[in-house]
Amino acid sequence: MTSNETQTENIFLCYPLQPNSCLKRHRLTVVKVAIYAVLLLMILTTVFGNLLIIISISHFKQLQSPTHLIVRSLAASDCLLGSLVMPYSMVRSVEGCWYLGDFVCKVHSSFDMTFSISSLLHLSLISVDRYWAICDPLRYKMRVTNNTVTVFITFTWLFSFLYSFPIVFSGVNKIGLESFIMQVYCVGSCVLFFNKEWGIICPVLTFFLPGTIMSSLYLKIFYVAQKHAKVMSERVTGGMKSQSSAHRERKAAKTLAIVMGVYLFCWLPIFIAAIIDSFLNFVTPGDVFDALFWFAYLNSTCNPLIYGFFYPCFQKAFKILISTYICGIKHSNTLIFE
Repeated sequence: MTSNETQTENIFLCYPLQPNSCLKRHRLTVVKVAIYAVLLLMILTTVFGNLLIIISISHFKQLQSPTHLIVRSLAASDCLLGSLVMPYSMVRSVEGCWYLGDFVCKVHSSFDMTFSISSLLHLSLISVDRYWAICDPLRYKMRVTNNTVTVFITFTWLFSFLYSFPIVFSGVNKIGLESFIMQVYCVGSCVLFFNKEWGIICPVLTFFLPGTIMSSLYLKIFYVAQKHAKVMSERVTGGMKSQSSAHRERKAAKTLAIVMGVYLFCWLPIFIAAIIDSFLNFVTPGDVFDALFWFAYLNSTCNPLIYGFFYPCFQKAFKILISTYICGIKHSNTLIFE
């Protein structure tokens, strides 16, 4: 082999001096730049969109209701995913190499699982909160208080951490796959494998069970909201006030349908692929799994758009914050709702 051939070969290795180095993904420079640009835009939208939600709820006392406290914690989870996980995943996805070592790889994978599970569980909490608020409004204020919500939020975070870190660091998810992992392992890889048992347990416990609960609750909410809207629209004596209430009910029902649709649309493919792949000896190409993971991350990007920009209260809060701290125009710290 000539020296030129050796240099060319080393260009496409993650660690040229390591004999068992992983291969870099060979892409045209234009393609790499385009992928980096798209993923970077997605990361920035995730981080700053969720930061805007957090600041709005923390700044305005009118937004500090039990529901909005859950939304703020959800935004914190998505913001952490966007700032601590997605940038490193971006480099790994584009370059095909992990440059930070095995220990940091485990920490990264643990945080990835933690924030993803936390985001999903917060969506479930919101569905329960909305179910009680719309389907049992008389007892809602007694059942759901800021203290009650804080307890559930704390439990959600603890479960997410205590579930993710022990699984990754104990290696229980890789029992029975030792020989396979030895065959495919190379220096510069950071892949989280799940055996058949955990390939079923993880998706069922962290996605399909919460997803089933969310689906059933949102269907009930949608039915009750549509029923209320129909009753209100049929009232003649209520006038414009009745029509306005009916419009808000219909808008809330549509928003909930969008929430559920985006949730399933983003997360269902990766969990189905994970289950199937664990039974087919991991034949799914790495590029396909990377694409599915980023599709799941997209849910954290969309959450601030759904929970923020679809609600007038957040729209007004955003306008006040942006005009005050960016444009220098002073506003009152009180939100006025029509």
